[in-house]
Amino acid sequence: MRKRLMAVAATALLPAIGLLAYNEFASRERRSAEIHSEAAAAARMTASEVERILEGSRSLLIAVSALPAVVEMDAKACGEALSRVATRLTTTGAILLIDTNGKLVCDSQGNGSGTDFSDRSYVEDGLAAKDLVVGGYTVSKLTGVPVLPVALSVYNDDKLVGVIATGIRLDWLQARIIERGVARGGAVTIADHNGVILARNPYPERFVGTRIPDPYQHLITSDEPGTVEVKSQDGTERILGYIPTSATNQLYVSAGFSQQEAFAEVNRLTFTAVIMLSLGAVLAFVAATLVGSRFILKPIAHIVDVMEKWRQGDTAVRTNMAGKFGELGLVGGSVDTLLDELERRRLVLEAAEERRSLLARELTHRVKNTLALVSAIARQTFKSYPLQVNSFIQRLASLGSAYDLLFAAEHQSADIRAIVERTLRPHLPVVADRVTINGPECRVDPDIALALSLVIHELSTNAVKYGALRDEQGLISINWSCDTRRVSLLWREHDGPPVLAPEKEGFGSRLIRRAFPAAANAEVIAAYLPDGLQLTLAFDLQCADVGIETG
Repeated sequence: MRKRLMAVAATALLPAIGLLAYNEFASRERRSAEIHSEAAAAARMTASEVERILEGSRSLLIAVSALPAVVEMDAKACGEALSRVATRLTTTGAILLIDTNGKLVCDSQGNGSGTDFSDRSYVEDGLAAKDLVVGGYTVSKLTGVPVLPVALSVYNDDKLVGVIATGIRLDWLQARIIERGVARGGAVTIADHNGVILARNPYPERFVGTRIPDPYQHLITSDEPGTVEVKSQDGTERILGYIPTSATNQLYVSAGFSQQEAFAEVNRLTFTAVIMLSLGAVLAFVAATLVGSRFILKPIAHIVDVMEKWRQGDTAVRTNMAGKFGELGLVGGSVDTLLDELERRRLVLEAAEERRSLLARELTHRVKNTLALVSAIARQTFKSYPLQVNSFIQRLASLGSAYDLLFAAEHQSADIRAIVERTLRPHLPVVADRVTINGPECRVDPDIALALSLVIHELSTNAVKYGALRDEQGLISINWSCDTRRVSLLWREHDGPPVLAPEKEGFGSRLIRRAFPAAANAEVIAAYLPDGLQLTLAFDLQCADVGIETG
């Protein structure tokens, strides 16, 4: 019962668990969509800032490329002009003027002309393009500082004469990224078209100048911006918004948020909900246990205890639950009413049984008196036939013994062993060691008991007169078996004087054959063997109780 109450409590919690699961799923889906949107917006904002920086560099180079000294490729004059411009700049390093052969003409730092820059891709690209060219991660030949080179072609009357180039200082770009800041657990990455990281927050010292791993290279050349859930190089699981490189956007930008931090509030609410649900479950189970024990288990146990005590004989015990414990109180009240009715009937039956027992004793006394009177009349009437009178009186005595058994069993039934032993009692004191009785416990109806008593009496009388008990060597074995429907009994005499089959059927034989009522379906088979009589008797049991007990 306690387990069933727990099951009921658990079932009651199922809707709450389902609602919690649904809310958890919906909240996470909603929060995930929000973070993806915020990551995409953060990437666009960072890309916009980078674009403004590049646009500023473009404006600078356009202005410088228009200087007469630059257009005329005058090494001395352009060096002085570039130096004056560079002293007011913080975002870029040296400004270089390079001719079409890739040789340095002049720079803002006063280096001598002739340095070869033809191996730099941005120089070649700048000579070929008419707009700003953005190179890749580069360590400056002149300063040894990592920069992002940008270049613009220089024309003199529509004639290409060289390129003007400068480098955006990566330390300045990194400072700008750090100044901008990121959310806790977030990250911002700027990389060139080759995937080499130019600036990163956090851990710039670990990643700037390194290449983005191959599994993420496809993001750099993706067809369009997007968002993705990844595990970053620093081991943090993030939702990234990314802007790939393109013809108009020559740098890769990504901005991401830590999933752990992004879902912290959702996780906190989930944890709180789980704790509250668990607490509710514990309280529900405790309530089910306490309430169930107080209002269900204890009342039921009390009812069972009352019934058990009543079964053991305490007929005065009652539940006294009427008006208490709700519906179980109604059950207890009904049980009390039933026990009261049973007690009333028991008293009535006891009174009736006492009267019946008194009548039975009186009837037994009267039957015995009647049999004694019949015996006396027979003795007086047939004085000249003493043998016949004695046989008749013995048969009456056998009937009296059978009645004693039946009255002792209150007219219900009698056991075959008791019938046989009582019927043989007149002979057993003398021949007890020569008679073997063996068979299971088997109770028979009153009519069968009377008939069997007469048959055993006739067989024992004949054994004394003519059979195994006529001398001192003969033996008798009486064996029977029974099932739920029928009894089979074998009377076997052996080691006695020889017997002969009677020439005609006597009264005793007819009595044996006709003693049983027709309803018993009795069968009698007698065999007169050289060393004694063997009689097989079979009849219907007609009893309500069969057990197996040999001995």
